[in-house]
Amino acid sequence: MFYFLPVAKRVVLVGYDGVDGLDLFGPAEVFAGASRRLGVPAYDVIIATADGGSVTLSSGASVAARELATIRPQAADTVLVAGGDDPAIGVAAANAVLMRWLVRAARIVRRVGSVCDGAFIVASAGILDGRRAATHWSSCDRLARLHPEINVDRESIFVQDGGVWTSAGVTAGIDMALAMVEEDHGRQLADTIAAHLVLYARRPGFQSQFSEALVAQMSGSDPLGPVVAWLRANLRASLDVAKLARKAGMSVRSLHRHCLRALDTTPSKLIEKLRVEQARTLLATTQLGTKSIAARCGFGSATRMARAFERALGVAPRAYRLRFATAKS
Repeated sequence: MFYFLPVAKRVVLVGYDGVDGLDLFGPAEVFAGASRRLGVPAYDVIIATADGGSVTLSSGASVAARELATIRPQAADTVLVAGGDDPAIGVAAANAVLMRWLVRAARIVRRVGSVCDGAFIVASAGILDGRRAATHWSSCDRLARLHPEINVDRESIFVQDGGVWTSAGVTAGIDMALAMVEEDHGRQLADTIAAHLVLYARRPGFQSQFSEALVAQMSGSDPLGPVVAWLRANLRASLDVAKLARKAGMSVRSLHRHCLRALDTTPSKLIEKLRVEQARTLLATTQLGTKSIAARCGFGSATRMARAFERALGVAPRAYRLRFATAKS
């Protein structure tokens, strides 16, 4: 009797001098973890560059890479272009060998996309034209300006538009890779890999970059730092812009100006965004009813929470829970 092992699906992680190591190795560890957990070679992970040989990472470390010309794109492949330093991305986007290979691969492979600012390279190859795409929050304006043909998603941590996948900053590439593993092998395997990587929680694609990325970067010396920290701890309270301004020691007008400058949002939208973020976590990780969650997050009623979800995500709370809940029944 003959036994046939499954053929490993190739994952080609495309780099260049100045590439971010985590953009490469984060997804690489996810796919390698799938093979370890399954006990069979589920994925063949390849790091490749236009020229091959040794590639220098943004950290200064180096890693061996295959030459793209030696890799013939196949229908089952996944191709992801990693992000990196701005000058390095510019050089890569102007590399004719890399551009030709990506254009060819995009017509053949099952999945093609980018991690973080690798979106600029994929965009330069025309692969994102007419599609919705994500990148790091700090680069969204620049991507939209340089490539107006792209529908830049400023909220989602990763986006799947057909066979084209794009993710936000660095660690979001891990979330995107986990979603790919789930698509291939099911949710249980993806959750097991996430637990092994000691991820606090798997994040769905349309989870916002907003609160955890932007708010976490605010220093204590920023005039908004203490008030945002207070706000996140008191979302259940009755809140309005006037109360927030008093807490910040500012006039309403000054608070509005500071929020627009630091967070690119208004004080009232800041309150709602943080409430939606907290509600998302509770919907995905607890079995609390929507009325209880609405009360805990300060919405007052399930109806008000539903309206906020529609504005922020275009989806109802119950639909969000059905898709992303991790709590045990």
